[in-house]
Amino acid sequence: MAKAAARRALPPTIESSRDRERLRTVVFPEHEDLAIAVADRIVEIIQRETRAKGRAVLGLATGSTPLGVYEELIRRHQAGDVDFSRVVTFNLDEYYPMAPDSTHSYHRYMWENFFALVNIAKENVHIPDGTIPRERVVEACAAYEEAIRAAGGIDFQLLGIGKTGHIGFNEPGSDASSRTRIVTLDTLTRRDAAADFFGVENVPREAITMGVATILDAREIALMATGEHKAGIVARAVEGEISPDVAATFLQRHPSASVYLDLPAAAELTRIKTPWVLESGGVDWTPAMVERSVVWLAERSGKAVLKLAARDYAENHLSPLLARAGAAGPINGQVFNRLRDKIRGRAKLPAHERVLVFSPHPDDDVISMGGILRKLWENENQIVVAYMTSGNIAVFDHDVARHLDFVERAAKSLGLDAAAVTRARATISAGIEQKAPGDVDIPVVQNLKKFIRESEAIAALAAVGIPPSAARFLDLPFYQTGEVRKRPLSEDDIAIVLRLFDEVRPDLVFVAGDLSDPHGTHRTCKAAVERALERYKGQQPEVWLYRGAWQEWSLTEADVLVPLSQDELHAKILAIFRHQSQKDTAPFPGYDEREFWQRVEARNLETAARADRLGLPEYYAMEAYVIQRA
Repeated sequence: MAKAAARRALPPTIESSRDRERLRTVVFPEHEDLAIAVADRIVEIIQRETRAKGRAVLGLATGSTPLGVYEELIRRHQAGDVDFSRVVTFNLDEYYPMAPDSTHSYHRYMWENFFALVNIAKENVHIPDGTIPRERVVEACAAYEEAIRAAGGIDFQLLGIGKTGHIGFNEPGSDASSRTRIVTLDTLTRRDAAADFFGVENVPREAITMGVATILDAREIALMATGEHKAGIVARAVEGEISPDVAATFLQRHPSASVYLDLPAAAELTRIKTPWVLESGGVDWTPAMVERSVVWLAERSGKAVLKLAARDYAENHLSPLLARAGAAGPINGQVFNRLRDKIRGRAKLPAHERVLVFSPHPDDDVISMGGILRKLWENENQIVVAYMTSGNIAVFDHDVARHLDFVERAAKSLGLDAAAVTRARATISAGIEQKAPGDVDIPVVQNLKKFIRESEAIAALAAVGIPPSAARFLDLPFYQTGEVRKRPLSEDDIAIVLRLFDEVRPDLVFVAGDLSDPHGTHRTCKAAVERALERYKGQQPEVWLYRGAWQEWSLTEADVLVPLSQDELHAKILAIFRHQSQKDTAPFPGYDEREFWQRVEARNLETAARADRLGLPEYYAMEAYVIQRA
């Protein structure tokens, strides 16, 4: 076991009835907790197997989900708690074709994020080779299988899960008897990877992957998933029938497979989403749980909350709740009042306070809270909007070319040296033309893209009535890689945020609480704010969480509902339009192909419409916020 002094406390899990779950599933309140739990298990297996047979064999995965595990294992190694010198590893997959030094290569990912930072022997590392000539791929796959057998088989296999339910790159239709092979990637898989490759057209169409049978041969398996964008497929894998349409369901056949989830990834599991429908296990009828169940009942029955009858409760698994209250009326009234009290128009919003808004990227502020920003400004609050990262990797090269063309044309009018501008444009254009898709921009181009995002952010603030002086561009170091993959959060990042707290001394802070950000920047920015707040010596501000571009808080999750008029929603959308580099086709659209303004309009309209269907006061649109509790 790891040394007691270096071990963290065992993370808490969320326990309740598992009647419908066909796999052992562990749910943690926070995604960071998964890393600790899985790292604990890996350390135990390494120590057990190296004592028993002189080595431990691990199957490893890539992607954003396992990064926390690797960081925790590195920490344990540096603390002297685990030795990797007798560990043998086999990675699940690699794109084909793929050079090992490519920024997209899983070889590079593993060495940069794990292997180079522990004492593993290079000869003990095995990753499918994306450079093998096509005529030798079948032979290389057979050799990979033989290497696993020669190592004594895999003791512990780490997995993620794709949107199609793939494990490794075993796409829908994969057979349970499949072995390491070359596969064609599903369209959805390639689309999900498009942002990493700066366009779906640049994503390889094939990959080499361990097969389902290879994975199932491992003596123990851990599947990890984080974020609500994985919730639907996780529920299918855990609660659904075994099917080749979802390769992860084959794990149900394994005697020692476990699923590790954060709460958002578990959101569609029955025990999390609707625990009152399960046959066994009591429900803790907190006010929040009562609210969730009654809203579910109202939407299921198509009735307003105040019109629900005892029969509705009895016919929809809610007799225990009805029995506690004795009648439907008191429950209906309690829930209606809770929902109604969440609604805060301008008169009920803060006034004459210091407000600090943290925007992970230069457009998250107006996308998520453009409506409340205008109201807060009208209430004479002192507002500072802090853009935490430059967002420069989300600017297309053609936008740089367009701005350079403007500068060259305007040089004489601006009193600039026209010849110098022309030379600079030629140098920059040559750098862009010589760059392969996904390669890191030269420094001057990175800076130009940063300036484009900053100018758009200032223009967007103006669209909701806020002056340029409100903006702060923090340009946190963790983001400054020029790649989709970022550095871990550092003391330098936290210090920058802390200095802003000391400057503004806010009464109210807004933070992105998004759970679906596909590349983790929102999570990292939230962590930077939280860690800075822990060190902040001033009066602790109230913290409100907004959602990012991918989702909205539900009525039952939200603590505050801010109504918007038709004109206010229109002004918010116009502010989003000011981010021209993200208009029409954004480089990082996430899991929704609509433009950002279309997602915003739909979600704000639907929040208000849903409230209306429940019998609450009718409004044109609504934004939703959660107040973070201490």
